[in-house]
Amino acid sequence: MQETILILDFGSQYTQLIARRIRELNVYCEIHPYNNFPIPGSSVKGIILSGSPHSVKESDAPEIDLKPYWGKLPILGVCYGAQYIADRFGGEVLRSQIREYGRSFLQVKGTSRLLNGIPENSQIWMSHGDSIQSVPSDFQISASTDDIPVAAFERESDRVYGIQFHPEVTHSADGKMLLQNFVCTICGCVQDWTPDSFISSTIEELRNTIGHERVVLGLSGGVDSSVAALLLHEAIGNQLFCIFVDNGLLRKNEYEQVLHGYTEMGLQIHGVSAGDRFIDALKGIEDPEQKRKTIGRLFIEVFDEEANKIDGVTFLGQGTIYPDVIESVSVKGPSATIKSHHNVGGLPDFMKLKIVEPLRSLFKDEVRKVGLALGLKPEILNRHPFPGPGLAIRILGDITHEKVQILQEADAIFIDNLKQSGEYKNVWQAGAIFLPVKSVGVMGDERTYEHVICLRAVTSHDGMTADFSHLPHALLGKISNEIINRVKGINRVVFDISSKPPATIEWE
Repeated sequence: MQETILILDFGSQYTQLIARRIRELNVYCEIHPYNNFPIPGSSVKGIILSGSPHSVKESDAPEIDLKPYWGKLPILGVCYGAQYIADRFGGEVLRSQIREYGRSFLQVKGTSRLLNGIPENSQIWMSHGDSIQSVPSDFQISASTDDIPVAAFERESDRVYGIQFHPEVTHSADGKMLLQNFVCTICGCVQDWTPDSFISSTIEELRNTIGHERVVLGLSGGVDSSVAALLLHEAIGNQLFCIFVDNGLLRKNEYEQVLHGYTEMGLQIHGVSAGDRFIDALKGIEDPEQKRKTIGRLFIEVFDEEANKIDGVTFLGQGTIYPDVIESVSVKGPSATIKSHHNVGGLPDFMKLKIVEPLRSLFKDEVRKVGLALGLKPEILNRHPFPGPGLAIRILGDITHEKVQILQEADAIFIDNLKQSGEYKNVWQAGAIFLPVKSVGVMGDERTYEHVICLRAVTSHDGMTADFSHLPHALLGKISNEIINRVKGINRVVFDISSKPPATIEWE
């Protein structure tokens, strides 16, 4: 059994970052809502309580019974988790006079296994409205700051620890060392969760689960579905049947390129050209969510029609990744706002297939590492994320064949220039956006009144936060000039300099 750290989520915006930092230590971990977590088995080596937007002083504050695990498993409370431990076991937590947010500096007191190796005045990141004024009896204060008397506390005999700062964010200079102290030294994890070990265990699990049955998988040309396909192919070979649906909203020439690439990889793949069907169904629809639902419904219809032509299929393979799984469940129970183009563990009733999701435990960067270990081609492995609904959500307003063609041409010029200049590898995600406005221009001696294209390029580590890419002005000028000169119907190009948050990466 794989050694595991359980992270109990109380709703913090940083919970996924805790998991990512632990995964970077080659230790497997899972996030579960605090009110719906599994009973820890023998593979669980420790428990982390996340932060929360709530206060422990609220009447309906999130609650969890820690007594069954107290003294049996190491426990680390982060921010709200620390305040919860202090408040429920006899300490005192009060509302802070001022909100403690931002950089601070740690003053370590005495010796502590949790804080071992962390230097004096190490920079940390605070984000809390409550403050621990006193710790429960038999606990020791192990660190403070100039502003708060209790920055870290512990009861070493029971291996219970609390910290009022966030070690998972990059602003906490030695946060990774603290997490390593907890996960490796205190919990005793071996750090053996690597891409190769994941591949080996996943292939064995897939073979045991699928046996001699057949699997159908929808490929998109993206990293997630491609890596899922390679894992399934390694496990079951020609029992895997892949379908690639051209919804008419792909990038320029993408349908042909993807089909050729997958065929070279040795996959059994069937292409379906259904662009007219999708674009006709989208006629007159402007609402982004309605676009997603229309595309999702039609994709399932087309996919089901093709899947039914294959005899003996009993499994549906999906490229679901861990953020999709996490986002489909909130800390208050099942979420009512699952992204409509994500199909996390569910299918329409008429599709009588069992689901297999080989990547559902991986973050995006981990998927790429597994793809690299499997020998996935660089042009797919390093491909920017592309939205499931395709160009439909990069065309603001209604969808027409003309708009799709204009956007495909503009987008191709943008992406080609990023690749030729070497900037593509520095960008997390890039694409052109078709705006629902026209502007006045002059071409030759004639006045024009034509469409506007916006260029969007961002840098990010995982897509959770993003900054706009600081592309060279000369490159932007070249791209703008080529789009206006080569793409009929465009007379103005703009560049989006918004960060996430507050803006999202996609416009819809």
